[in-house]
Amino acid sequence: MSATLDRWSPYALAILRIVTALIFMEHGTQKLFGFPAPPEGGMPPLLSLFGIGAVLELAGGFLILIGWFTRPVAFVLAGEMAVAYWMFHAPQSPYPALNGGDAAILYCFVFLLFVFTGPGAWSVDRARQPTGPRHSWER
Repeated sequence: MSATLDRWSPYALAILRIVTALIFMEHGTQKLFGFPAPPEGGMPPLLSLFGIGAVLELAGGFLILIGWFTRPVAFVLAGEMAVAYWMFHAPQSPYPALNGGDAAILYCFVFLLFVFTGPGAWSVDRARQPTGPRHSWER
């Protein structure tokens, strides 16, 4: 059973990467373009902390989506989410369920996972590397 599941790991990782990126990009489009709805506080100035975060969310999310420079981009986005949690959520309450920071924590750790695992299947990074297994679970 384990060998069968291990064979599908790169594809499961790619699905996690793609879904995470699509949802993450939506936060950027909301702050930058007001889509699907404008943020509660209104559209942030581009050179504000929220504006820079929006650019990171949209551009970084796109790079994660296609799996290009996945590890360094994921490292930057994990840092962004850690900053977002500690600056904006944690001061409200120490409990993520009460301070609304549970998504920031999850994004932070999913991006950290990509730093260590890489993008999985179906990525530009993988297409640019020589063929053969890249991780122990791909053998």
